[in-house]
Amino acid sequence: MKHKFLLCVENEGYEASLELRKLYEKLTDKEAEGHNQVRIIDESGEDYLYPSEFFAPVRLPVQTRIKIIKKAA
Repeated sequence: MKHKFLLCVENEGYEASLELRKLYEKLTDKEAEGHNQVRIIDESGEDYLYPSEFFAPVRLPVQTRIKIIKKAA
């Protein structure tokens, strides 16, 4: 499974759940994407849907992704 990460660039209305400028892991959810939403693991440690415009895609080097994934396991 390929891990994708997003950078939070907006959190209005979700200040307790999302931190600006923080990296979040994106989970695959085709249905949510059809509604312009993304499923991420937020500050609660659970996965929830948020507006896709709250996030910017981030390209990380493979070694960095591996380190992040290992730390989360």
